[in-house]
Amino acid sequence: MEAELLEQIFASYEGTRNELVPILQEVQENLGYLPEEVMQDIARFVGVPESHVYSVASFYAQFRTMPLGKKRVAVCRGTACHIRGAPQILHEIEETIHLKEGETSEDLEYTLETVACIGCCALAPCIRVNKDVAGEMTPEKAKKLFYGDGNDNGGDRAE
Repeated sequence: MEAELLEQIFASYEGTRNELVPILQEVQENLGYLPEEVMQDIARFVGVPESHVYSVASFYAQFRTMPLGKKRVAVCRGTACHIRGAPQILHEIEETIHLKEGETSEDLEYTLETVACIGCCALAPCIRVNKDVAGEMTPEKAKKLFYGDGNDNGGDRAE
């Protein structure tokens, strides 16, 4: 699948060095991240060393070299959320889903990240799971969001 996708993407380009970023963006848009093998193929296509592709991919925050989880959990760290308890909510989520900020679970179920602002300050503190925002969050509500009954007993996790 990746080989076919790369062929389609490469067909839109000439294979020059200045096309590297747009190619990386298009690949990530389609795959969700930039696998190592794909970056090697891109390097060959645009005629640059693999190390150059890796340095570009790691320099820009928009690029990911690891896949994201199916459920992307973002904890807002904006001023309103921070003042109203975002650090405690982040801690509770870390404990509940057994991840630290910036990590993805091995089963690719969750990715935990923080963001500067979700844009729902009136509902602070907020978290976002994929496109769904949950406001007026507390550590207890966060735990219940991932374990329906609030107990770490393998209950239903957030869908």
